[in-house]
Formats: sequence, structure tokens, C-alpha cells
Amino acid sequence: MAIKSTVYKVNLQIADMQRHYYHEHALTLSQHPSETDERLMVRLLAFALHAHEYLTFGQGMTDDEEADLWQKDLTGVIERWIDVGLPDEKLIRKACGRADQVIVYCYGGRVAEMWYAQNSAQFARLKNLTVINLPQESTQALAAMVQRGMQLQCNIEDDQVWFMDTSNTVVVEPVVLKAKAA
Repeated sequence: MAIKSTVYKVNLQIADMQRHYYHEHALTLSQHPSETDERLMVRLLAFALHAHEYLTFGQGMTDDEEADLWQKDLTGVIERWIDVGLPDEKLIRKACGRADQVIVYCYGGRVAEMWYAQNSAQFARLKNLTVINLPQESTQALAAMVQRGMQLQCNIEDDQVWFMDTSNTVVVEPVVLKAKAA
């Protein structure tokens, strides 16, 4: 018998001073049995950084045809494709052909740095791709915040992200490895 996904209920308050976005989201996240708590929280962080009324969670880990998060316009055109982790370069290239903007949030310390170094030449050709590295200490601290029901607040200002629950605060300083072409 297959192991079922774990469901998390999240009440996320976002105050993004950079985009002037202030909203509360009641989210239901499904954690695939092979997904770590760290990856789950990186998906939630990516949601907070790009929150929009049309941004939704995709199948991600279970389907190469879907992003971890994506934003589609009313006609179904993919405006933003967001993946987390260390996706295969071929999947990123395919996503860049399907979406207006592709963002990859990599994490894992030295492993993420090696992944980027190995693929940077191919990534340089993808004009609509942004690659952002998240510090390992921050993503591990986010993973420690996981609970089945979470009340979280996210403040974004001056390229810093503050994630808080009732007893913990985690500061994340994303590092842009590759920005999309202007």
C-alpha cells in the first residue's frame, strides 16, 4: 500500500514592503512522502516571495509537466514558473519555453553551489531564467518550524525575508546567482 501525502494547514500573513503586498493566505500544503520538511518550507517561502492571487501550488515532485508553483493568467498562459531544489537542466530549459518567467530556488549549501556551477553555462542562454540560492542555515531553520497547523508571518524588506511563528524567527537572505535578462 502506498504511503499517503501529509497535509499541512498554514495561515500565512505576508507584509512585502518591496512590492507593497499585504495579505493573509489560508493555505493547504500537501507534502509528498519523499519530500523533506526543508523542501516543504522552501516552497512556502517561494510562495511568500511571489504571492499573487493567481499563484498556485503545482504537482512539482510527482509531475515533470508542472512547476512547484506557478502563476497563470486568465487564458491559461503560464506567466511565472517556480521550482525549488536542484532540477535537471533539461526540465528548466523546457519550463523556459513554456513560461514568461522561470525562477529556481536552490538550497543545500555546497551541493547547490556545485549544481549551479555545473549548469551555469547552459543557464546563461536562458534569458527568462532567474536562479536564487538560499543559505543552508536558513532553510534548515525553516524546516524546524514545521507543524501540521502553522501560524506564520512573513516580512520582506531590503532583500531580507523574516519568517516568524509564535516562538521562532528565521532571517533568510536570498542570493541571486542569475537574474533574468532585462
